Amino acid sequence: MSQNRYLCVLMTNNNAKMTATEYQHEASRLRPLLQQEARHFLSDNDEAEDMVQDVLLKLWLMRDHVTPPMDRLAKVLVRNRCIDRLRRQRPTADIDTLPLAETSDDTQQSIDRMMAVIDTLPDLQQTILRLRHIEGMEMAEIALLIGSTPTAIRKALSRARMAVRDLYLKRYK
Repeated sequence: MSQNRYLCVLMTNNNAKMTATEYQHEASRLRPLLQQEARHFLSDNDEAEDMVQDVLLKLWLMRDHVTPPMDRLAKVLVRNRCIDRLRRQRPTADIDTLPLAETSDDTQQSIDRMMAVIDTLPDLQQTILRLRHIEGMEMAEIALLIGSTPTAIRKALSRARMAVRDLYLKRYK
């Protein structure tokens, strides 16, 4: 059962009012289970504990709409919260600590060819390709910078990639 559907089923019972004592009992019973679930996704125990605290707070705020046992709902909330946290994290490394990549002559030649092909594209396509793939910007950021919509940027980027592929294959294959 999906989370939203599960919440709707729980919230249809208008008489459901969990007392503070019932909540404390449920929270103390659920905490180890939720910590285990959070640790399954996150390697840091402190971060897992933060997720559990967030979910317990959310359950406290929902106490007028849910009744014990809340195991399934709590596990779904922890899992979704952990997945959201993992998606937001971007692995980063200090550029000074990264080893220098040895590029072979063939690799460098391919890069030079690709850049030559990109240089032949219209200015907007060149800009979008470079902002996305060289600068690593997100679609929304590019859209703001250029004064367009993310959808239009995605389409333009797709067209630019196809043009690069076609021109590269035409010239070098």
